[in-house]
Amino acid sequence: MVKKLVRVSMSYMIIGLLFGVYYRELTKWFDFSGKTQLSTLHTHTLVLGMFFFLIVLLLEKNFHITAHKWYKRFYITYNIGLGITLLLMLIHGTMTVMGIESSAAISGIAGLGHIIMTIGLGFFFAILFGSVEEHA
Repeated sequence: MVKKLVRVSMSYMIIGLLFGVYYRELTKWFDFSGKTQLSTLHTHTLVLGMFFFLIVLLLEKNFHITAHKWYKRFYITYNIGLGITLLLMLIHGTMTVMGIESSAAISGIAGLGHIIMTIGLGFFFAILFGSVEEHA
């Protein structure tokens, strides 16, 4: 399970770095200098993906959180929510740079991604509380 956490963290690092390159190249290609969600996509991916799972890795080493009965629910729910959120940031930001009007559906789906990720965080803190109590 520890290697899986390292792999998911590394995967988010690679994706985050690619998002940074994509942002730089796309805005250069379209000579775009305005505000776009692409400017924060790189940071969101690194913090909510890479760094978050590095923290989960440290918590696993100390509190064995992966043994909790809800761990799998957290892992799947959080990653789905984060994936939807990042994908919609990518789509919305790209549309902004290309001068394409956004629709309410994009905001709605992004909101669902946030809700799913929040449910995953709820599972995470329930796991953490349970695991910390067990090891106290």
